[in-house]
Order: sequence, then C-alpha cells, then structure tokens
Amino acid sequence: MAAKTKTKTTSKSGVDQRLVKALAHPLRVEILTILNERMASPNELSKELDEGLSQVSYHVKVLKDFECIEMVKTEPRRGAVEHYYRATARAFLTDADWQKLPDSIKPGMSAAFVRALIDEVVLALSSGTFDARDDRHISWTPGFVDEQGWEETVELAAETLDRVIKIHADSAKRLTKSGDEGIPATMVVMNFEGQPAGSKVPKGLKKGRLKKAVK
Repeated sequence: MAAKTKTKTTSKSGVDQRLVKALAHPLRVEILTILNERMASPNELSKELDEGLSQVSYHVKVLKDFECIEMVKTEPRRGAVEHYYRATARAFLTDADWQKLPDSIKPGMSAAFVRALIDEVVLALSSGTFDARDDRHISWTPGFVDEQGWEETVELAAETLDRVIKIHADSAKRLTKSGDEGIPATMVVMNFEGQPAGSKVPKGLKKGRLKKAVK
C-alpha cells in the first residue's frame, strides 16, 4: 500500500492555500512571525503574546498541520516534555499573492502585523536598544502622490525589501566565517494610504497608546 504524501494546495491564481489558511487568524500570524525569527515553544509563545497556553497550543498545531512550522527539539520540563518549533514558511505573502487574497481576511492579517511591529518597537524602547546606536534611522514621510507616484513608491518598497534580504544573506555568510554573534537589526518598510487631515479617529483607537506603553 502506497504511503500518503502531503502536497501543496495551490489555487488557480497560484497562491498557496495552506499559507493563506494559516494566516487567516491574527494570532497565527504573530506566532509565525516569531517562529521566523527564532525557535520557541508554545509555553514561551504564550507568555510573550500574553495569550492562554491552550489557545496558543491550538494555533501552533494548526500551523504545523499546514506545514508552516516544524518541531525541532524537545526538552523535559517538570515532568512534562516541552516542544520547540521553528518556521518552514515565510510569514508574509508576495505583493502578487496579497492582491489575490479575499478582502475579508486582509484587515486581520494587516492588524496582526502592525501589532507585532508595535510590540517589537515597545520592547526595543523599553530595553534601550532602540536608541543604542547613533546611526539608527527612523522617519515618517506623509505626502500626496498621483497614481504614477503611488506605483513608484510601491516599486521602491519592493526593491528595498529585496536589497535588505540580500544584505541579511551576505551578513550571515560573513558572520559564519567570523564567529561573531551579529547585530539584531529590524527594518520595517510600509507604504499605505493614510487618512486625510482632520479625519476623526475611529472608536477604540486612542492616540498616545504607544507612549503610555513604554512608560
């Protein structure tokens, strides 16, 4: 009897439906984002994300079933066994994939990404690493563009991402040779349509939340 093998389920549009389904829940987006950066157990993820262990364990299982993560080791913990996982798929889709996704799941995925980003920034500010280097860069550049200008900024963002990925790969090779630990550098590129000046802030969103969080 032939053994069953798992295959990727890809839609006619070319999007990997396993990854789409895996990213359909915001908590799974956060978990997969963390596991792209490092190995972690459900217990560690639960504490970091401030979510219940049973809930995190469930979503870890879903990610594993969709083959987005894999178990890499186990360790005994107080009479039990703790399982550690790492990602096998990137926690993002290409621009072309994103355009083909159902509109119903895009807001949740975007919100999960922004939440993970804010958590990362708050942690860096709280620990003092955010401003540890004088050559760190932070900028906010709102403005008005026409359709051509919008297309050019989107292309620039994609080119920047490609360049950053290459820099990371080249650095990894040099670090392997030197044996140095390396600098945990985070670079964020976002280009989105903002709200017109004077727009009302939606209920539930309060200005100054980030400032309050780092006090």
